Amino acid sequence: MFSEKTKEEIELLRESNLLVGKTLGEVAKIIRPGISTLELDAVAEEFIRSNGAVPGFLGYGGFPNTLCISVNDEVVHGIPSAKRILQEGDIVSVDCGVLKNGYYGDSAYTFEVGEVSPEVHNLLVATKEALYKGIEQAVVGRRIGDIGSAVQNYCESRGYSVVRELVGHGVGKELHEDPQVPNYGSRGQGSKLKEGMVIAIEPMINLGERFVVMNRDGWTIRTRDGKPSAHFEHTVAVAKGRAEILSSFQYVEEVLNL
Repeated sequence: MFSEKTKEEIELLRESNLLVGKTLGEVAKIIRPGISTLELDAVAEEFIRSNGAVPGFLGYGGFPNTLCISVNDEVVHGIPSAKRILQEGDIVSVDCGVLKNGYYGDSAYTFEVGEVSPEVHNLLVATKEALYKGIEQAVVGRRIGDIGSAVQNYCESRGYSVVRELVGHGVGKELHEDPQVPNYGSRGQGSKLKEGMVIAIEPMINLGERFVVMNRDGWTIRTRDGKPSAHFEHTVAVAKGRAEILSSFQYVEEVLNL
């Protein structure tokens, strides 16, 4: 059952999602070759707690950390580790959730560590652009399939593939609510979008084939062919005419001078 959020609830969701954006900005300040993914995780947890919130992922379904940090061919749900040291040329998806005032925030950004190859850089650019193509469809009267179709068509026309086993989702008092929001689909299909629906749109796009496998840790999803994958995510409120983005990449991109 979908729940449309009141204006008051959307403001609380905005506060949680802006904190996610600021947390990703703190990660952006320190991400570099030679740092461990566990160090990034510790900085994020301290920042979230110092802002009167709690990490949204920590303990969720048994997940052991604050951030999902997925490197190179890891698509999502990578577990931070002191042994995982970032290298020049890596790409790193950092997915962050917070719980504040009873409402969740959820957003992700894929970082370049030092200089990456042009091929990989272009994958990241296309994935982020596809996110915004999907967001353009998150308006009253459109359907879930319109979002997925926009993402899929944009990426596949550029030779990339769309992960199908993992999808976006509703966000509210629960981290994962209805509806599911696939990154593929057909225009005009699926549930109709209504004002006040809050959804996370999160393209997961592979340089190679779309197929994925799970690591033995029971969490980390990676590409079957070992080629890189990119992941960007915003939480948005469905509105008339134009979706309202509740999360923010501003804090990351100020640090990165983008």
